[in-house]
Amino acid sequence: MKIMIIGCGKVGFTLARQLSGENHDLVLIDHRAEAMQVADSTLDLMCVVGSGASIQILREAGVKDADLVVAVMGSDELNIICCLIAKKLGARHTVARVRSPEYYREANLLKREIGLNMIINPESAAAQEISRLLRVPSAFSVESFARGLVEMIGFPILESDGMAGMSLFEYSKKHPNGVLMCTVVRGGEAIVPNGRFVPQVGDKAYVVGSQGEIVKFFQTIGRGGNRIRQITVLGGSKIATYLTWAVEKVGMKVRIVEQNPEKCLTLSDKLPDSLIICGDGTDSAVIESEGLLDTDAFIALTNRDEENLLMAMTAQRHGVKKVIAKMSRPNYIDMMRESGVDSIISPKDITANQISAYVRAMARSEGSAVENVYKPLGGAVEAVEFTATATAKFLDTPLKDLGRRLKPGILVAAIAREGRTIIPDGSTSIRAGDKVIVMAKSIFLQDLNEILQES
Repeated sequence: MKIMIIGCGKVGFTLARQLSGENHDLVLIDHRAEAMQVADSTLDLMCVVGSGASIQILREAGVKDADLVVAVMGSDELNIICCLIAKKLGARHTVARVRSPEYYREANLLKREIGLNMIINPESAAAQEISRLLRVPSAFSVESFARGLVEMIGFPILESDGMAGMSLFEYSKKHPNGVLMCTVVRGGEAIVPNGRFVPQVGDKAYVVGSQGEIVKFFQTIGRGGNRIRQITVLGGSKIATYLTWAVEKVGMKVRIVEQNPEKCLTLSDKLPDSLIICGDGTDSAVIESEGLLDTDAFIALTNRDEENLLMAMTAQRHGVKKVIAKMSRPNYIDMMRESGVDSIISPKDITANQISAYVRAMARSEGSAVENVYKPLGGAVEAVEFTATATAKFLDTPLKDLGRRLKPGILVAAIAREGRTIIPDGSTSIRAGDKVIVMAKSIFLQDLNEILQES
Protein backbone atom coordinates (compact mmCIF):
# COMPACT_ATOMS: atom_id res chain seq x y z
CA MET A 1 0.00 0.00 0.00
CA LYS A 2 1.07 3.58 -0.63
CA ILE A 3 0.63 5.56 2.59
CA MET A 4 1.30 9.28 3.06
CA ILE A 5 1.82 10.66 6.56
CA ILE A 6 1.56 14.44 6.89
CA GLY A 7 3.29 15.72 10.02
CA CYS A 8 6.52 14.43 11.58
CA GLY A 9 5.78 15.19 15.21
CA LYS A 10 5.62 12.54 17.96
CA VAL A 11 2.58 10.79 16.49
CA GLY A 12 3.70 11.03 12.86
CA PHE A 13 7.20 9.71 13.56
CA THR A 14 5.88 6.88 15.78
CA LEU A 15 3.37 5.86 13.11
CA ALA A 16 6.01 6.02 10.37
CA ARG A 17 8.39 3.88 12.42
CA GLN A 18 5.65 1.33 13.10
CA LEU A 19 4.45 1.11 9.49
CA SER A 20 7.97 1.08 8.02
CA GLY A 21 8.33 -2.50 9.24
CA GLU A 22 5.12 -3.61 7.53
CA ASN A 23 6.22 -3.54 3.87
CA HIS A 24 4.39 -0.38 2.75
CA ASP A 25 5.41 2.36 0.31
CA LEU A 26 5.67 5.25 2.79
CA VAL A 27 5.88 8.99 2.17
CA LEU A 28 6.41 11.42 5.07
CA ILE A 29 5.69 15.15 4.60
CA ASP A 30 6.64 17.98 6.96
CA HIS A 31 7.74 21.58 6.49
CA ARG A 32 10.57 21.24 9.07
CA ALA A 33 13.78 20.20 7.32
CA GLU A 34 15.49 19.15 10.58
CA ALA A 35 12.67 16.76 11.50
CA MET A 36 12.80 15.22 8.05
CA GLN A 37 16.56 14.72 8.28
CA VAL A 38 16.07 12.63 11.42
CA ALA A 39 13.30 10.56 9.80
CA ASP A 40 15.30 10.10 6.58
CA SER A 41 18.34 8.82 8.47
CA THR A 42 16.44 6.37 10.69
CA LEU A 43 13.44 5.11 8.67
CA ASP A 44 12.96 3.39 5.31
CA LEU A 45 10.66 5.87 3.55
CA MET A 46 10.55 8.87 1.22
CA CYS A 47 10.73 12.29 2.90
CA VAL A 48 9.22 15.41 1.35
CA VAL A 49 9.94 18.83 2.86
CA GLY A 50 6.95 21.17 2.47
CA SER A 51 3.41 21.93 3.56
CA GLY A 52 0.96 19.03 3.54
CA ALA A 53 -1.78 21.53 2.73
CA SER A 54 -0.04 22.50 -0.53
CA ILE A 55 -1.67 21.07 -3.65
CA GLN A 56 1.68 21.18 -5.45
CA ILE A 57 3.52 19.33 -2.66
CA LEU A 58 0.80 16.66 -2.48
CA ARG A 59 0.87 16.16 -6.24
CA GLU A 60 4.66 15.90 -6.29
CA ALA A 61 4.46 13.32 -3.49
CA GLY A 62 2.06 11.21 -5.60
CA VAL A 63 -1.17 11.73 -3.68
CA LYS A 64 -3.31 10.56 -6.62
CA ASP A 65 -1.88 7.05 -6.15
CA ALA A 66 -2.13 7.06 -2.34
CA ASP A 67 -4.19 4.32 -0.72
CA LEU A 68 -4.18 6.24 2.56
CA VAL A 69 -3.34 9.78 3.69
CA VAL A 70 -2.91 10.35 7.43
CA ALA A 71 -2.77 13.97 8.66
CA VAL A 72 -1.30 14.30 12.16
CA MET A 73 -0.02 17.87 12.35
CA GLY A 74 -0.49 20.08 15.40
CA SER A 75 -3.50 21.94 13.95
CA ASP A 76 -6.93 20.29 13.67
CA GLU A 77 -7.90 22.70 10.92
CA LEU A 78 -4.80 21.92 8.85
CA ASN A 79 -5.36 18.18 9.27
CA ILE A 80 -8.94 18.48 8.04
CA ILE A 81 -7.89 20.69 5.09
CA CYS A 82 -5.09 18.29 4.12
CA CYS A 83 -7.48 15.36 4.06
CA LEU A 84 -10.06 17.32 2.08
CA ILE A 85 -7.47 18.29 -0.57
CA ALA A 86 -5.97 14.78 -0.66
CA LYS A 87 -9.39 13.24 -1.24
CA LYS A 88 -10.11 15.70 -4.07
CA LEU A 89 -6.75 14.84 -5.67
CA GLY A 90 -7.47 11.11 -5.70
CA ALA A 91 -6.44 9.57 -2.37
CA ARG A 92 -8.60 6.54 -1.58
CA HIS A 93 -8.76 6.87 2.22
CA THR A 94 -8.03 9.74 4.61
CA VAL A 95 -7.48 9.84 8.38
CA ALA A 96 -7.23 13.06 10.41
CA ARG A 97 -6.10 13.69 13.95
CA VAL A 98 -8.68 15.96 15.59
CA ARG A 99 -7.95 16.95 19.21
CA SER A 100 -10.47 19.73 19.89
CA PRO A 101 -13.53 18.55 21.89
CA GLU A 102 -15.69 20.91 19.80
CA TYR A 103 -14.60 19.36 16.49
CA TYR A 104 -14.57 15.83 17.91
CA ARG A 105 -18.22 16.08 18.91
CA GLU A 106 -18.99 16.67 15.20
CA ALA A 107 -16.93 13.67 14.05
CA ASN A 108 -19.78 12.00 12.17
CA LEU A 109 -20.67 15.23 10.36
CA LEU A 110 -17.02 15.80 9.39
CA LYS A 111 -16.69 12.27 8.07
CA ARG A 112 -19.88 12.56 6.05
CA GLU A 113 -19.41 16.06 4.61
CA ILE A 114 -15.63 16.09 4.06
CA GLY A 115 -15.19 12.43 3.17
CA LEU A 116 -12.93 11.54 6.08
CA ASN A 117 -12.72 7.79 6.60
CA MET A 118 -11.48 7.99 10.18
CA ILE A 119 -11.00 10.61 12.88
CA ILE A 120 -8.41 10.00 15.59
CA ASN A 121 -8.41 11.83 18.92
CA PRO A 122 -5.33 10.79 20.95
CA GLU A 123 -6.47 12.68 24.05
CA SER A 124 -9.90 11.07 24.10
CA ALA A 125 -8.39 7.61 23.48
CA ALA A 126 -5.86 8.16 26.28
CA ALA A 127 -8.64 9.27 28.65
CA GLN A 128 -10.62 6.13 27.85
CA GLU A 129 -7.59 3.98 28.61
CA ILE A 130 -7.01 5.77 31.93
CA SER A 131 -10.68 5.34 32.92
CA ARG A 132 -10.36 1.59 32.27
CA LEU A 133 -7.24 1.47 34.48
CA LEU A 134 -9.11 3.26 37.27
CA ARG A 135 -11.86 0.64 37.07
CA VAL A 136 -9.28 -2.15 37.64
CA PRO A 137 -6.76 -0.60 40.10
CA SER A 138 -4.63 -3.76 40.30
CA ALA A 139 -3.89 -3.63 36.57
CA PHE A 140 -1.11 -1.76 34.79
CA SER A 141 -2.82 -2.28 31.42
CA VAL A 142 -6.47 -2.66 30.37
CA GLU A 143 -7.33 -3.13 26.70
CA SER A 144 -10.82 -3.61 25.29
CA PHE A 145 -11.79 -5.76 22.29
CA ALA A 146 -15.01 -6.70 20.48
CA ARG A 147 -16.73 -3.47 21.56
CA GLY A 148 -16.10 -4.16 25.24
CA LEU A 149 -17.14 -7.83 25.30
CA VAL A 150 -13.52 -8.95 25.79
CA GLU A 151 -10.86 -7.32 27.96
CA MET A 152 -7.14 -7.98 28.29
CA ILE A 153 -5.72 -7.07 31.69
CA GLY A 154 -2.03 -6.80 32.55
CA PHE A 155 -1.05 -7.17 36.22
CA PRO A 156 2.03 -8.10 38.30
CA ILE A 157 1.94 -11.48 40.05
CA LEU A 158 2.35 -11.11 43.82
CA GLU A 159 3.07 -13.66 46.54
CA SER A 160 -0.39 -13.02 48.02
CA ASP A 161 -2.15 -14.04 44.78
CA GLY A 162 -1.56 -17.74 45.46
CA MET A 163 -0.64 -18.41 41.80
CA ALA A 164 3.15 -18.42 42.05
CA GLY A 165 4.77 -21.87 41.95
CA MET A 166 1.65 -23.61 40.63
CA SER A 167 1.05 -24.58 37.01
CA LEU A 168 -1.83 -22.85 35.24
CA PHE A 169 -3.54 -26.23 34.83
CA GLU A 170 -3.30 -26.93 38.58
CA TYR A 171 -4.46 -23.42 39.50
CA SER A 172 -7.49 -23.62 37.18
CA LYS A 173 -8.41 -27.00 38.62
CA LYS A 174 -8.22 -25.59 42.15
CA HIS A 175 -9.82 -22.24 41.30
CA PRO A 176 -12.03 -22.65 38.20
CA ASN A 177 -12.30 -19.37 36.31
CA GLY A 178 -13.38 -17.99 32.97
CA VAL A 179 -10.16 -16.17 32.02
CA LEU A 180 -7.07 -17.21 30.06
CA MET A 181 -3.50 -16.18 30.84
CA CYS A 182 -2.34 -15.33 27.33
CA THR A 183 1.07 -13.68 27.81
CA VAL A 184 3.67 -13.46 30.57
CA VAL A 185 6.75 -11.24 30.73
CA ARG A 186 9.68 -12.62 32.70
CA GLY A 187 13.13 -11.09 32.70
CA GLY A 188 12.29 -9.00 29.66
CA GLU A 189 11.17 -12.03 27.63
CA ALA A 190 7.59 -12.45 26.39
CA ILE A 191 6.14 -15.94 26.83
CA VAL A 192 2.90 -17.32 25.38
CA PRO A 193 2.10 -19.85 28.15
CA ASN A 194 0.41 -23.25 28.03
CA GLY A 195 -1.23 -25.20 30.85
CA ARG A 196 2.14 -26.43 32.14
CA PHE A 197 3.48 -22.91 32.61
CA VAL A 198 4.31 -22.01 36.24
CA PRO A 199 3.94 -18.29 37.12
CA GLN A 200 6.47 -16.74 39.49
CA VAL A 201 6.38 -13.70 41.77
CA GLY A 202 7.44 -10.67 39.75
CA ASP A 203 6.05 -11.94 36.45
CA LYS A 204 3.92 -9.50 34.50
CA ALA A 205 0.89 -11.45 33.32
CA TYR A 206 -1.86 -10.65 30.83
CA VAL A 207 -5.24 -12.37 31.18
CA VAL A 208 -8.16 -12.19 28.78
CA GLY A 209 -11.88 -12.70 29.42
CA SER A 210 -15.23 -10.98 29.75
CA GLN A 211 -15.55 -8.01 32.08
CA GLY A 212 -17.54 -10.08 34.58
CA GLU A 213 -15.07 -12.98 34.60
CA ILE A 214 -12.15 -10.59 34.98
CA VAL A 215 -13.81 -9.11 38.10
CA LYS A 216 -14.35 -12.62 39.56
CA PHE A 217 -10.74 -13.57 38.83
CA PHE A 218 -9.36 -10.55 40.69
CA GLN A 219 -11.69 -11.26 43.60
CA THR A 220 -10.35 -14.84 43.71
CA ILE A 221 -6.75 -13.65 44.03
CA GLY A 222 -7.75 -11.13 46.69
CA ARG A 223 -7.66 -7.95 44.65
CA GLY A 224 -11.35 -7.29 44.22
CA GLY A 225 -11.55 -4.24 46.50
CA ASN A 226 -9.77 -0.90 46.43
CA ARG A 227 -12.42 0.92 44.44
CA ILE A 228 -11.27 4.35 43.22
CA ARG A 229 -13.45 7.20 44.49
CA GLN A 230 -11.16 10.27 44.55
CA ILE A 231 -8.59 11.13 41.87
CA THR A 232 -6.04 13.92 41.64
CA VAL A 233 -4.93 15.02 38.17
CA LEU A 234 -1.72 17.00 37.65
CA GLY A 235 -2.09 19.20 34.57
CA GLY A 236 -5.22 20.68 33.03
CA SER A 237 -4.72 19.13 29.60
CA LYS A 238 -7.32 17.98 27.07
CA ILE A 239 -6.82 14.46 28.42
CA ALA A 240 -7.80 15.73 31.89
CA THR A 241 -11.01 17.20 30.47
CA TYR A 242 -11.99 14.03 28.58
CA LEU A 243 -11.07 11.89 31.60
CA THR A 244 -13.16 13.98 34.00
CA TRP A 245 -16.20 13.74 31.74
CA ALA A 246 -15.77 9.94 31.67
CA VAL A 247 -15.17 9.21 35.37
CA GLU A 248 -17.72 11.63 36.81
CA LYS A 249 -20.39 9.50 35.14
CA VAL A 250 -19.44 6.60 37.44
CA GLY A 251 -19.31 8.70 40.61
CA MET A 252 -15.60 9.50 40.93
CA LYS A 253 -14.60 12.86 42.37
CA VAL A 254 -11.90 14.76 40.48
CA ARG A 255 -9.55 17.58 41.42
CA ILE A 256 -7.24 19.07 38.83
CA VAL A 257 -4.06 21.05 39.59
CA GLU A 258 -3.06 23.54 36.89
CA GLN A 259 -0.58 26.44 36.95
CA ASN A 260 -2.09 28.55 34.17
CA PRO A 261 -4.85 30.84 35.57
CA GLU A 262 -6.60 31.16 32.19
CA LYS A 263 -6.68 27.38 31.81
CA CYS A 264 -8.13 27.12 35.31
CA LEU A 265 -11.00 29.44 34.39
CA THR A 266 -11.71 27.42 31.24
CA LEU A 267 -11.63 24.17 33.19
CA SER A 268 -14.01 25.58 35.80
CA ASP A 269 -16.51 26.39 33.07
CA LYS A 270 -16.20 23.00 31.36
CA LEU A 271 -16.04 20.95 34.58
CA PRO A 272 -18.35 22.62 37.13
CA ASP A 273 -18.50 19.55 39.39
CA SER A 274 -14.71 19.22 39.72
CA LEU A 275 -12.31 21.04 42.05
CA ILE A 276 -9.81 23.12 40.05
CA ILE A 277 -6.70 24.12 42.01
CA CYS A 278 -4.59 26.92 40.51
CA GLY A 279 -0.99 26.28 41.50
CA ASP A 280 2.21 24.35 40.88
CA GLY A 281 1.41 20.71 41.60
CA THR A 282 5.11 19.88 41.93
CA ASP A 283 5.62 22.45 44.74
CA SER A 284 5.89 20.72 48.11
CA ALA A 285 3.95 23.54 49.82
CA VAL A 286 1.02 23.13 47.41
CA ILE A 287 1.17 19.35 47.70
CA GLU A 288 0.97 19.55 51.49
CA SER A 289 -1.57 22.38 51.82
CA GLU A 290 -3.97 20.87 49.26
CA GLY A 291 -3.36 17.25 50.30
CA LEU A 292 -2.72 16.28 46.68
CA LEU A 293 -1.34 12.88 47.58
CA ASP A 294 -4.20 12.05 49.95
CA THR A 295 -6.13 10.43 47.14
CA ASP A 296 -7.08 7.03 45.72
CA ALA A 297 -5.41 7.72 42.38
CA PHE A 298 -2.80 10.21 41.19
CA ILE A 299 -2.58 10.89 37.46
CA ALA A 300 0.28 12.97 36.01
CA LEU A 301 -0.77 14.52 32.68
CA THR A 302 1.47 17.55 32.19
CA ASN A 303 3.25 18.19 28.89
CA ARG A 304 6.63 17.59 30.55
CA ASP A 305 7.74 13.98 30.94
CA GLU A 306 10.18 15.03 33.67
CA GLU A 307 7.40 16.43 35.85
CA ASN A 308 5.21 13.39 35.27
CA LEU A 309 8.09 11.07 36.14
CA LEU A 310 8.99 12.97 39.32
CA MET A 311 5.43 13.25 40.61
CA ALA A 312 4.47 9.68 39.74
CA MET A 313 7.46 8.39 41.70
CA THR A 314 6.58 10.74 44.59
CA ALA A 315 2.99 9.50 44.66
CA GLN A 316 4.21 5.90 44.52
CA ARG A 317 6.49 6.45 47.53
CA HIS A 318 3.64 8.18 49.39
CA GLY A 319 1.52 5.03 49.07
CA VAL A 320 -1.15 6.21 46.63
CA LYS A 321 -2.78 2.96 45.53
CA LYS A 322 -3.09 3.83 41.84
CA VAL A 323 -0.51 5.96 40.00
CA ILE A 324 -0.72 6.69 36.27
CA ALA A 325 1.59 8.88 34.20
CA LYS A 326 1.64 10.15 30.63
CA MET A 327 4.99 9.52 28.95
CA SER A 328 6.45 9.90 25.48
CA ARG A 329 10.18 9.20 25.92
CA PRO A 330 11.08 5.47 25.95
CA ASN A 331 14.02 5.96 28.34
CA TYR A 332 11.71 7.61 30.89
CA ILE A 333 9.20 4.78 30.52
CA ASP A 334 11.91 2.29 31.53
CA MET A 335 12.81 4.44 34.56
CA MET A 336 9.14 4.57 35.57
CA ARG A 337 8.77 0.81 35.45
CA GLU A 338 11.97 0.30 37.43
CA SER A 339 10.52 2.55 40.14
CA GLY A 340 7.36 0.41 40.33
CA VAL A 341 5.03 2.66 38.29
CA ASP A 342 3.65 0.33 35.61
CA SER A 343 0.55 2.24 34.47
CA ILE A 344 1.98 4.44 31.72
CA ILE A 345 -0.06 6.17 29.02
CA SER A 346 1.42 7.11 25.65
CA PRO A 347 -1.09 8.93 23.41
CA LYS A 348 1.23 8.69 20.40
CA ASP A 349 1.43 4.89 20.73
CA ILE A 350 -2.34 4.60 21.18
CA THR A 351 -2.87 6.64 18.01
CA ALA A 352 -0.31 4.65 16.03
CA ASN A 353 -1.95 1.37 17.08
CA GLN A 354 -5.39 2.59 15.98
CA ILE A 355 -4.14 3.69 12.58
CA SER A 356 -2.09 0.49 12.18
CA ALA A 357 -5.26 -1.55 12.75
CA TYR A 358 -7.04 0.54 10.09
CA VAL A 359 -4.17 -0.02 7.65
CA ARG A 360 -4.25 -3.78 8.16
CA ALA A 361 -8.03 -3.83 7.70
CA MET A 362 -7.61 -1.97 4.39
CA ALA A 363 -4.87 -4.33 3.23
CA ARG A 364 -7.10 -7.37 3.68
CA SER A 365 -10.52 -5.88 3.01
CA GLU A 366 -11.65 -9.04 1.19
CA GLY A 367 -10.52 -11.40 3.95
CA SER A 368 -10.93 -11.65 7.71
CA ALA A 369 -10.43 -7.98 8.53
CA VAL A 370 -8.32 -6.65 11.40
CA GLU A 371 -10.52 -4.69 13.80
CA ASN A 372 -8.05 -3.83 16.55
CA VAL A 373 -4.34 -4.13 17.32
CA TYR A 374 -2.75 -3.89 20.76
CA LYS A 375 1.04 -4.02 21.14
CA PRO A 376 2.20 -4.59 24.70
CA LEU A 377 5.92 -4.81 25.50
CA GLY A 378 6.92 -2.43 22.73
CA GLY A 379 5.48 -4.72 20.07
CA ALA A 380 7.23 -7.97 21.10
CA VAL A 381 3.74 -9.47 21.27
CA GLU A 382 0.60 -8.41 19.42
CA ALA A 383 -3.03 -8.93 20.32
CA VAL A 384 -4.98 -8.74 17.06
CA GLU A 385 -8.76 -8.75 16.78
CA PHE A 386 -10.25 -10.19 13.57
CA THR A 387 -13.76 -10.58 12.25
CA ALA A 388 -13.94 -14.12 10.86
CA THR A 389 -15.46 -14.27 7.38
CA ALA A 390 -16.26 -17.05 4.94
CA THR A 391 -12.70 -16.73 3.60
CA ALA A 392 -11.25 -18.33 6.75
CA LYS A 393 -9.97 -21.80 5.81
CA PHE A 394 -10.75 -23.47 9.13
CA LEU A 395 -14.31 -22.38 9.98
CA ASP A 396 -16.26 -24.89 12.09
CA THR A 397 -13.10 -26.92 12.70
CA PRO A 398 -12.30 -27.68 16.36
CA LEU A 399 -9.07 -25.97 17.37
CA LYS A 400 -7.62 -29.32 18.55
CA ASP A 401 -7.86 -30.58 14.96
CA LEU A 402 -5.69 -27.73 13.74
CA GLY A 403 -2.92 -29.16 15.90
CA ARG A 404 0.53 -28.49 14.52
CA ARG A 405 -0.89 -26.43 11.65
CA LEU A 406 -0.92 -23.42 13.99
CA LYS A 407 2.24 -21.33 13.71
CA PRO A 408 4.54 -21.30 16.77
CA GLY A 409 3.88 -18.30 19.01
CA ILE A 410 0.17 -18.17 18.11
CA LEU A 411 -2.63 -18.41 20.66
CA VAL A 412 -6.35 -18.06 19.95
CA ALA A 413 -7.11 -16.21 23.19
CA ALA A 414 -10.82 -15.36 23.03
CA ILE A 415 -13.88 -15.36 20.79
CA ALA A 416 -16.84 -12.98 20.97
CA ARG A 417 -20.03 -14.45 19.51
CA GLU A 418 -23.61 -13.14 19.67
CA GLY A 419 -22.91 -11.03 22.75
CA ARG A 420 -21.01 -13.80 24.58
CA THR A 421 -17.33 -14.14 25.40
CA ILE A 422 -15.82 -17.59 24.83
CA ILE A 423 -12.45 -18.67 26.21
CA PRO A 424 -11.66 -21.42 23.70
CA ASP A 425 -10.53 -24.96 24.42
CA GLY A 426 -9.71 -27.79 22.03
CA SER A 427 -13.36 -28.44 21.17
CA THR A 428 -14.09 -24.80 20.28
CA SER A 429 -14.43 -23.88 16.62
CA ILE A 430 -14.50 -20.49 14.90
CA ARG A 431 -17.63 -19.48 13.02
CA ALA A 432 -18.25 -16.82 10.39
CA GLY A 433 -19.03 -13.50 12.10
CA ASP A 434 -17.03 -14.27 15.25
CA LYS A 435 -14.71 -11.66 16.70
CA VAL A 436 -11.45 -13.56 17.27
CA ILE A 437 -8.63 -12.25 19.47
CA VAL A 438 -5.26 -13.80 18.60
CA MET A 439 -1.99 -13.40 20.50
CA ALA A 440 1.03 -13.48 18.20
CA LYS A 441 4.67 -13.46 19.28
CA SER A 442 7.07 -11.99 16.69
CA ILE A 443 4.54 -12.54 13.89
CA PHE A 444 2.92 -9.81 11.79
CA LEU A 445 -0.73 -10.75 11.08
CA GLN A 446 -2.98 -9.13 8.51
CA ASP A 447 -5.50 -11.94 7.98
CA LEU A 448 -6.93 -14.67 10.22
CA ASN A 449 -5.71 -17.37 7.81
CA GLU A 450 -2.13 -16.33 8.60
CA ILE A 451 -2.27 -18.09 11.98
CA LEU A 452 -1.79 -21.35 10.04
CA GLN A 453 1.49 -22.59 8.63
CA GLU A 454 1.68 -22.93 4.87
CA SER A 455 0.96 -26.50 3.82
